[in-house]
Amino acid sequence: MSHVLGLAIESLVAVLLMLTIGYCWLLNKRLQRLKADEHSLKATIAELITATEIAERAIGGLKHAVRDVNEDLGNRLEAATQMSVQLKNQLAEGDNVVRRLSKIALAARPAEPAPAAAPAPAAAAPAPRLSAARAVAAAAEAFTERRRAGGLAA
Repeated sequence: MSHVLGLAIESLVAVLLMLTIGYCWLLNKRLQRLKADEHSLKATIAELITATEIAERAIGGLKHAVRDVNEDLGNRLEAATQMSVQLKNQLAEGDNVVRRLSKIALAARPAEPAPAAAPAPAAAAPAPRLSAARAVAAAAEAFTERRRAGGLAA
């Protein structure tokens, strides 16, 4: 019986060794898959790092562009404000000139006689406009002559 018991123990050890070899083979396959996944993961991480660096450079460029645009917009806004003030002043000066010309035109206009009892015909209506235009032209000439003489116009 000692031979049978030794053979049984040896058989059991052989079976356990076969199971161990099978399990080691299975573990080897899993490790190979894990290493393949590791290489794939490393490639994905490298691509992600590259994309992140590109995005960071793009963000830096955008920040620089925003800074430049902000400065340019500020300068343009300041110039527009100054232009607005200048235009406002020039409009006020223009209004003053128009008021002066109106005063000169009114002063240069001859006194009109009292209106007649019968209204003037419709064809005669443009004549006063023409005479008013001549009066304004004469007033403007007088204004320029006074200006040339070094005096104030009004």
